[in-house]
Amino acid sequence: MPETHTDALVGRQDEIRRLDALLQAARESRGGALVLRGEAGIGKSVLLRHLDEAAAGFLVMRASGAEFETELPFAALHQLLAPVTDGLTALPAPHRKALEIAFGLDTGTPDPFLVGVASLGLLVETVRERPLLCVVDDAQWLDQASAKALAFLARRVSAESIALVFAVREPSRLPELDELPSRSLQGLGEKDARALLAAAIRAPLDERVRDRILAEARGNPLALVELPRTAGLAGMAGGFAQPDSVPAVIEQSFRSRLELLPPAARLLVTVAAADPIGDPGLLWRAAELLGIDAAAAAESAPLVEFGTRIRFSHPLARSAAYRAAAPEERRRAHEALAAVTDPVTDPDRRAWHRAQASAGPDEQVAAELEASATRARERGGVAAAAAFLERSAALTIGPVQRTERVLAAVEAKLSVGDFDTAAELLTTVATDDPGQDARADLLRGRLSFVRRRGDEGPTKYLLRAAARLAATNPAWSRECYLDAIEMGVLLGGLDHVVDAVRQAPPTGGPVAGGPVAGAAAVLAGLTSLVGDGHRAAGEILRPVVGDAGHEVWARRPSLGFMVATELWNRDTMYGIATRAVAAGRESGSFHALPIGLAMQAAATAHAGDFGTAMELISEEEAIADATGAAPLVYPRLHLAALRGRREEAAELFASVDHRMTLSVQWATAVLGNGLADYPAALKAAKQAVEYGAVGTSSLALPELVEAAVRCGESEVAAAALASLQERTQAGRHAWGLGVEAYARALVTEDESAYEEAIGLLDDSALIVYRARAQLLYGEWLRRQGRRRDARSELRAAHEVLSDLGLEAFAERAAGELRATGEQARSRTSKASDQLTMQEVHIARLVADGATSKEVAAKLFLSPRTVDAHLRNIFRKLGLTSRRQLRDLPDIR
Repeated sequence: MPETHTDALVGRQDEIRRLDALLQAARESRGGALVLRGEAGIGKSVLLRHLDEAAAGFLVMRASGAEFETELPFAALHQLLAPVTDGLTALPAPHRKALEIAFGLDTGTPDPFLVGVASLGLLVETVRERPLLCVVDDAQWLDQASAKALAFLARRVSAESIALVFAVREPSRLPELDELPSRSLQGLGEKDARALLAAAIRAPLDERVRDRILAEARGNPLALVELPRTAGLAGMAGGFAQPDSVPAVIEQSFRSRLELLPPAARLLVTVAAADPIGDPGLLWRAAELLGIDAAAAAESAPLVEFGTRIRFSHPLARSAAYRAAAPEERRRAHEALAAVTDPVTDPDRRAWHRAQASAGPDEQVAAELEASATRARERGGVAAAAAFLERSAALTIGPVQRTERVLAAVEAKLSVGDFDTAAELLTTVATDDPGQDARADLLRGRLSFVRRRGDEGPTKYLLRAAARLAATNPAWSRECYLDAIEMGVLLGGLDHVVDAVRQAPPTGGPVAGGPVAGAAAVLAGLTSLVGDGHRAAGEILRPVVGDAGHEVWARRPSLGFMVATELWNRDTMYGIATRAVAAGRESGSFHALPIGLAMQAAATAHAGDFGTAMELISEEEAIADATGAAPLVYPRLHLAALRGRREEAAELFASVDHRMTLSVQWATAVLGNGLADYPAALKAAKQAVEYGAVGTSSLALPELVEAAVRCGESEVAAAALASLQERTQAGRHAWGLGVEAYARALVTEDESAYEEAIGLLDDSALIVYRARAQLLYGEWLRRQGRRRDARSELRAAHEVLSDLGLEAFAERAAGELRATGEQARSRTSKASDQLTMQEVHIARLVADGATSKEVAAKLFLSPRTVDAHLRNIFRKLGLTSRRQLRDLPDIR
């Protein structure tokens, strides 16, 4: 195959040093990744060839994205790992099964990040003998499932002898690789460009011709070589008409050579370009079907290497060959490829080729694509499902069926973040069916939520969908109204939503005077909450809020958690969170599980179990890191506020964006009360309460009572107490009633209210609030001059607060004890105090008997990385073995 450009690495010394350093680090078990970025022809392929030559002693594994394979899930990952799939048997059964499903060797739905962990395990097994280099070319065309898995791998090899290098043509829309180390290749400087041109064209050049080539190429190495081939040196000297971009110049050069081919050779090259697999057997069978003498045609075809795999000399050569073909030739190529593709082993690729061969609507092909979408979704290829459904809808004849497929495609597009295409598809929906209209509005609401978080758009569409369904499907209509209320709780604007719900026509709810249940009860209760207040709403909501296992909360755990918080029902808060975690683990949903973990961490922190809270937060953050999502910050805010470490908390509060303002204000109020900085607590609590957010404002009320009393603002304290009483009486749970009792004691100075609070809070899950009640009671007793009684309460409060780790409140109790004439015992430092959250999590898992491999799988790390963390843990705690860690009581 003729070379299209010189292999000289002119002007790329910095990039070569960076690649060589990456290889050397991998040899020393300090793995890493690098993304080479740049326009077509800028030199990425040449650098990859250098990398091959420099990787002496490495096992080199390669994959290449293909423009026509972006819809097939895990295609590139399968290509990369194909040489080592024999090692699947060494993996744990769940990991092995995840990869087998991803690669189409088994049926089921793969957990995408279990696929990532399994891929990491497979590579770790491979590098036991020698270091590994993974090269991924044309990464801009990776299918999304592979891109996620490979990005995950790239972030997890820092303790392994593995190097990953990606070559990405810019511009690229592949966010999965954006956070990896990268190097953007720029055009060559004039000196280097002249040197490359001189090496590529050894014939004497007129200076004006040389200057024209240099000006047109703009430092692009491949363009420097291809420009003279496109127009000839005479053309350049006479004023060559430049295409719009450098890639266009290069592609035009490739096209000009293809135009000289005989028809049979051109058709063979078109078939090769239409088949991204590069399987020669498939190509020869398709050629035979088309009546092409493949051997003869291949001899005269430039730009293509017909070997054990069909390869083009450059990615632009493939796209040039495909685009240069007439539409009818492309359809013939895809039709032949479909005919020779096995419908049993590769039905999706066959369906895709058939779709590309269709010149107009074809219901049979549309149905095949819909079936392919179902299979792709089951394998975790939501992006593939979206592409199949979009094409299926375009080929569908019947308007009702076409709308169904368009709506399914929109849902899939939203799931993969292709919001522009989703919006464009929604504009094509035209139907008289109320159900389809409602589904379209629900999808518009989702789109509005993700695009413009915080405006009225999401609730507007949800309310419109509910109104459309009121007459034909009242149960679904109620669900839509409830979804709108949940959105109002999450985003604000709840009053506006409730007004719309009140003005809506009846939705076939329960008979007047009869019991209200399920979604209808929550809808009625939250509507009443806004319009009639907590006492009236409590009568409706209490039975549902008292049942953490109710199905309505299974569908909307976040709403249930906030309503339970609003009514001070700790059991339901924790129960909903626990159920959400269990459901997330069972489904493998890395959208649902982090939400459950965050809720459970917050509820656990309020119970004083900070070690478990840190473990849950660490797991949620591990998932966020693995998926590239932002971690949920609010459980960390709850933990920081309760622990009361001023500097750590202040740093965290300052790092949180504006969307968490209310949580930060509540946390600031708790921290201020713990530190006895009552003016700061008063200001923050007022702001949190005035906004009136469901859940947060309720938690802020007792903080406002305490701070207002200490600051002498009795009217503010009395008003906050009245609001708190409305909520706790509506919930009628020991947590709320106990907190209300000590808040009432602060305002009224009624000693029996303190005693009532301590009695109501006598539960291990409420120990934090019992200790705070004892602290407040002890402070009151000391101010009454009853030092002996005060010491008893303050001593008990200090011991609990100190043991749990509520450091600010414990220090406040110690100060009060000193004021009574008694010295508080010094707090014994816990092992977990010296560790990061992730280290606490690893230490607890290991202390419970988990192996490094088991910890690695849970936290999406490599075993070597876990071992490195363990060494840090041992160093910090002065330990030398896992046995000593298991014997350390403070760690669990």
